[in-house]
Amino acid sequence: MNARDDILARLRAALVDAPTPVDVPRRYRRVAESVDLIELFVDRLVDYRAVVHHGLDALPRLLAGVDRLAVPADVPGHWLTGFAGQVRRDTPPLSPAELDGMDAVLTGCAVAVADTGTIVLDAGSTQGRRMLTLVPDRHICVVRTGQIVGLVPEAVARLDPRAPQTWISGPSATSDIELNRVEGVHGPRRLDVVLVPEDATIATGR
Repeated sequence: MNARDDILARLRAALVDAPTPVDVPRRYRRVAESVDLIELFVDRLVDYRAVVHHGLDALPRLLAGVDRLAVPADVPGHWLTGFAGQVRRDTPPLSPAELDGMDAVLTGCAVAVADTGTIVLDAGSTQGRRMLTLVPDRHICVVRTGQIVGLVPEAVARLDPRAPQTWISGPSATSDIELNRVEGVHGPRRLDVVLVPEDATIATGR
C-alpha cells in the first residue's frame, strides 16, 4: 500500500459512522417585493456617495469638465455629442499608464441591483474590459431602467458565469481600524450614474 492508498483508507474508516446528510432549507429571497426599484436604487447609490443623474442629456454637462475621456470601442457616438475633449477608444487596448492619465471613463453596464445599489459590468456591450473602469479616477456609467432588478439572485440569473464580472457599489473606498475613510484605493474615486429610461435610444455605434 502506498501513501495515497493509506490516506484514502483512513478517510473511509473515519467516515464509516458519519451521520446521514440532511437537506438544509434555503429560504433566500429570490424576487424583490413590490417596491419602486428605481427609487430604491437611487437611495442606495446616494448612500454610497455616488452621484445620480437622470437622462442622457446629463452627459454633456458631466463631460464638460473632462479633457481626456476613455471609452469602450463600441460606445454609442451620441453619448459623446458636444464633447470637445480628447476621446480615447480602448482599441487597441490602452496601457495602464494611458488609462491612469484619463480624467474619466464612460461606459454602460450589464445589470444593476436596487437592493444593494450595485452596478455589474461583464465586459459586454458598451462596457469594455475590466481594467478600463478600474484605473481612471472617475467612472461615468449609463444604466437603463430596464437593467435594474430587485435582488442579487435576479442579477446573477441575467449574467454569464463565465464572463469577467465587476460588481460596483459606489466609489472605491475603504476604512482603517479607526474608520478613517479613504477613497480611490482600488478603483475610481468618483462614480456618476446616469439613469436612462428603457425606451431611450442608446444603441451602440460610432
